[in-house]
Amino acid sequence: MAESESLETITEHERILQEIESTDTACVGPTLRSVYDDQPNAHKRFMEKLDARIRNHDREIEKMCNFHHQGFVDAITELLKVRADAKKLMGQVSDTNRRLQDAGREVTAQTEEVIRCRVQQRNMATTVEKLQLCIPVLEMYSKLKEQLESKRYYSALKTMEQLENIYIPRVSQYRFCQIMAETLPKLREEIKEISMSDLKDFLESIRKHSDKIGETAMRQAQQHRTFNSAVHKQVTLSCAKPLYGLNGRTALHHNGLSTEETVDEEETDEEVLTAQDLVDFSPVYRCLHIYAVLGDRETFENYYRKQRKKQARLVLQPQSNMHETVEGYRKYFNQIVGFFVVEDHILHATQGLVTRAFTDELWNMALSKIIAVLRTHSSYCNDPDLVLELKNLIVIFADTLQGYGFPVNRLFDLLFEVRDQYNETLLKKWALVFREIFEQDNYSPIPVDTEEEYKSVINRFPFHDAEIEKQQFPKKLPMSQSVPQIYSQVKEFIYASLKFSESLHRSSTEIDDMLRKSTNLLLTRTLSCCLQNLIKKPHIGLTELVQIIINTTHLEQACKYLEDFITNITNVSPETIHTTRLYGLSTFKDARHAAEGEIYTKLNQKIDEFIQLADYEWGMAESDGRASGYLMDLINFLRSTFQVFTHLPGKVAQTACMSACKHLATSLMQMLLDTELKQISMGAIQQFNLDVIQCELFASSEPVPGFQGDTLQLAFIDLRQLLDLFMVWDWSTYLADYGQPTSKYLRVNPSTALALLEKMKDTSKKNNIFSQFRKNDRDRQKLIETVVKQLRSLVNGMSQHS
Repeated sequence: MAESESLETITEHERILQEIESTDTACVGPTLRSVYDDQPNAHKRFMEKLDARIRNHDREIEKMCNFHHQGFVDAITELLKVRADAKKLMGQVSDTNRRLQDAGREVTAQTEEVIRCRVQQRNMATTVEKLQLCIPVLEMYSKLKEQLESKRYYSALKTMEQLENIYIPRVSQYRFCQIMAETLPKLREEIKEISMSDLKDFLESIRKHSDKIGETAMRQAQQHRTFNSAVHKQVTLSCAKPLYGLNGRTALHHNGLSTEETVDEEETDEEVLTAQDLVDFSPVYRCLHIYAVLGDRETFENYYRKQRKKQARLVLQPQSNMHETVEGYRKYFNQIVGFFVVEDHILHATQGLVTRAFTDELWNMALSKIIAVLRTHSSYCNDPDLVLELKNLIVIFADTLQGYGFPVNRLFDLLFEVRDQYNETLLKKWALVFREIFEQDNYSPIPVDTEEEYKSVINRFPFHDAEIEKQQFPKKLPMSQSVPQIYSQVKEFIYASLKFSESLHRSSTEIDDMLRKSTNLLLTRTLSCCLQNLIKKPHIGLTELVQIIINTTHLEQACKYLEDFITNITNVSPETIHTTRLYGLSTFKDARHAAEGEIYTKLNQKIDEFIQLADYEWGMAESDGRASGYLMDLINFLRSTFQVFTHLPGKVAQTACMSACKHLATSLMQMLLDTELKQISMGAIQQFNLDVIQCELFASSEPVPGFQGDTLQLAFIDLRQLLDLFMVWDWSTYLADYGQPTSKYLRVNPSTALALLEKMKDTSKKNNIFSQFRKNDRDRQKLIETVVKQLRSLVNGMSQHS
């Protein structure tokens, strides 16, 4: 076992020694470390083995030295012999070198001079060659600087392109070219910024000049349209009568301009200005070309469109007080027209900067906003003249933009809404006119003293009466001053309404329909309302109401002349199937009926005022023998009032008279049956009977002609039968004939008779009215009580039957 371990150790030491002999000295460390990593005391055996190996190498070295020693000695001997010859040869070489150096020093100097000249010559040729390459680059760069200074940016970009693609690549190795190449992108950015600044200035400029551009474009459109209209109307005049002849005038008018004024204006405005004359478009062209050259055209187009959209929103934003004056609307329209004129010019002058789709989108957005703005602000307008001027502006605005290819149908549709607003303002204005006419009217027939005065009234109002024409001057016309004034104002309203229909590109039939509808509104709403309010005013008395009825009768008769008036204006036959009829007849009929009803009401009120003056002494023993004063005053008032009714239609006067008599009879009956009246004497009954007799006499005197027989007296039949029953004391007949058609007291109601009889019964008890009868015949009192009982049974029977 020990022997095997010893052999392994020896073999390991041999390997280590071989490794040490064949390995570089710097790498021996790990090998030696393995000696110490083995079993203990192994390094001692290794050291012994190492010493043995060293001794073996020393013996081999000694053997080698002994073998070569003789040769070494021989070589040293020969070297000693050569030393002397070498010294001699060294001296000769040094001498020869010195003589050679002395001889070649001059040649060397000349040769160096030649070399130096050749180097200079070569450098000069190289420099000239390089300068010939650099000079064009520098010239182009100088040219670039000049172009930038003169603001010829498009040319400068072309020069930059040549520098980059042609010139700089030839001399790119030089530093100045590198600096130049680094500078060119910065110059491009500067050009982009300058161009964009110019574009912003341009956008600001067109924003400021949009008003002037739009004003010029709208003026030219108006002149063109007015000229065409004048030519068309001249042709029409040569062939037929004019379509519109206002107040007999046939001068051609269009939006406030006569033909003569139009011709003068066209002569003075011979120079036609365009958008290019007012605005310099070169910045936008230049900027577009620059961005196109730089390959960034899309960015420019997007920026331009975005900015124009913003400007469009600003332009479409109206001033808050725009509706106050026509100048506010005019400025608003001018700015919008100027904006779209510029866009139309950009559309046609550039290739793709703006497209038709983009302008259409802008216009649709603008049109919706414009319509909303006009709807809002026109609703604030209370002046019809301002609304009319607004309509004219909208027409010119629409015609101007239509000339540039923008669809404007929605604007003309809007005009129908504005027309309704215009009609509303007209109706409000004419309502004030009608009120003023009614307030200033004296409600008395028109006096005419001369033929001229008569013709003046007839020219204003179509009145014809053969009897009045035969009368001598001075004479009176049945209507009051308000009638011809109202008629004239209705015609003026038609003229005003007609003004709005001009230039709307509508047919005569449509214009005729518009005029008739607006006139119907004036008659049925405005004039009718004014008449109704007039009739209800407290200061309007019976005389005024009578005159109002007469006035409405004549106005109703004049409606057919208004129909003819509209027909003459529009040249549309009234027989046309779609022609709208005027509703004035119903308006004046309604007003007349309201006036009649007011007459009845005021008569009754006046009767009530007289009745309130009644002061009966209900306990009087005997009557005064004459009618009460208040009643005589009332009858006199009724007589004088009904005399005024002679000009009224017969049925109106008869109805008023019958209504007054019925109301008087009812009021007298209520006075007798008043629950607050507890006692009434026979003397009071007699006095009351005298008053009723006067009423019957008044009814029989025919205060208003046309009543047949005693028709008017029948208004007092209930009172008459009641009073006769008490005056005659004919209870047996009443009770016996009650309920029969032939009864003498058919109109006496049992409850009415009972109420009045109980008032008399109470009086007989307290005032001893029937004392003399009780002394002579106590049966009278029993009779009253018996009648009361029978009347109560009749009343109870009536209530049960009902």
